Amino acid sequence: MNTIDRRRGLVLGTLCLALFMAMLDNVVVSNALPRISRDLGAGLTGLQWIMEGYSLVYAALLLAGGTLGDRFGRRGFFLTGLALFTAGSVVCGSAPGLGVLVAGRALQGVGAAALTPQSLAILRTTYTGDAERARAIGIWSGVSAMGLALGPAIGGPLVSAFGWQSAFWINIPVGVVALALGVRVLPAVPGRPRGFDAAGQLTGALGLAAAVYALVEGPADGWTSAPVLTAAGLAATCLSAFVVAERRSREPMLDLELFTDRVFAGAAAAGFVVSFGMFGILTYLGLYLQNVLGWSPAGAGIASLPSTATIMFVAPVAGWAAHRFGPRLPLTAGLLCCAVGVGGFRLYGVGASYAHFWWLLPLFGTGMGLSFSPVSVAVMNRVPVERAGMASATTNAAREVGGVAGIAVMGAVITARLGALLPDRLAAAGVPAPLAGRITDAVTTSGAQDLAGAAGTPPAVRAAVAASFTDGLHLAALAAAAFLVIGAVLVATLMRGDVPARVPRPAPAPSPAEQLSGSVRQQVAGLRE
Repeated sequence: MNTIDRRRGLVLGTLCLALFMAMLDNVVVSNALPRISRDLGAGLTGLQWIMEGYSLVYAALLLAGGTLGDRFGRRGFFLTGLALFTAGSVVCGSAPGLGVLVAGRALQGVGAAALTPQSLAILRTTYTGDAERARAIGIWSGVSAMGLALGPAIGGPLVSAFGWQSAFWINIPVGVVALALGVRVLPAVPGRPRGFDAAGQLTGALGLAAAVYALVEGPADGWTSAPVLTAAGLAATCLSAFVVAERRSREPMLDLELFTDRVFAGAAAAGFVVSFGMFGILTYLGLYLQNVLGWSPAGAGIASLPSTATIMFVAPVAGWAAHRFGPRLPLTAGLLCCAVGVGGFRLYGVGASYAHFWWLLPLFGTGMGLSFSPVSVAVMNRVPVERAGMASATTNAAREVGGVAGIAVMGAVITARLGALLPDRLAAAGVPAPLAGRITDAVTTSGAQDLAGAAGTPPAVRAAVAASFTDGLHLAALAAAAFLVIGAVLVATLMRGDVPARVPRPAPAPSPAEQLSGSVRQQVAGLRE
């Protein structure tokens, strides 16, 4: 390996290491949620905010991170984001209460929003050839998907052995190593002068935050409550103003013209849909495995290994297939695999065992592996290098907004179903109505020790809570599977006719004899004329 290849390999390794950490933390807390609920007194709504505190800030600031990196230089923003993410992990690991933990998650989100779009943009400028860039994106995307898949597998055993705080402390050595490597090997990619779209950033962030607040708090406070209605109205107003601002701005944070390209629009839609369906369900599967089936955090994490192994194999192959055949086929197949996997969980209830549903996990891995690389390949092959940061941020924002919306919507579905079914089940178990109301409030909003009830809770009450939550999870899985199928049809339609450009192979240079023969023929033809 020559010096240039070795340096590019180190750049790719640094980018992958940082992105792995960011993606890992997207889901690493999923298996820690029951322990956090017990230790910090967080109900289902509080647990949602632990997840949304990261994802919401990440999604809201991704576009700003991409455009600022394009303007001021990507290397500096990447390293700053990496430092902020590592600092946020320290805050989370030291958090004495729910409020500080959510604040630390938000700081992690700020750091991830700064580093993620720079990662793909730096990769674009490091690997300039289409084929080598596709291979690098395949590795980069595979590591990204692997981080998502390994989150539960790593987080579960850590939580069992060292407590929920260890799910955050693990980021610190990874962050320090990535920072040290980044300072040494990352290229200085200069920015270009451009304005800052303050109106777009403000309206987009406020609109997204208000929408998520309404979705998270609606089941708890009531959809017609004043705070929820106010948040919904603010979301509609701000998001409409965001579209207007981006259309009028000379230097928009999000160039809406990107979406006139069917392939780009299809890639962004695929990122949104897969995150909506997968994050929306995976967040609550940890609660199901531990609080309904009674597994330990380590057991719940190790159970995800078939999904992890499949992603590690499929993601690089999907990147190659997207470059060779176009992104339409792998993206459509990936979304359908995810739909079958998510929908399949409706077959299993409170008495399920791993032997029943293990076959769904490779479907998860296959679907996610097929979805990640082709999105990045499609986008990087459709935009000029000077817009790589914006394009990367846009597709990553689509993924994160999908994840935020999925967690919020699935949580709303589960909470609403749980709240509707649990009082009747408790009444059937002989629990007086006032006590049944307090139990229902505890497991949804105000801090039950765990979803199925603490030790010493009557078995009939635990059974009622577990059955009601499982019914809610089944309804959410059905909704997510339907959304994934609709998304697959949409992506297949938008990307119809898209094939990779076939560059004709240049003709071999003629030999001297052929050149002489051709010259003679031309002279003879001239004499005949």
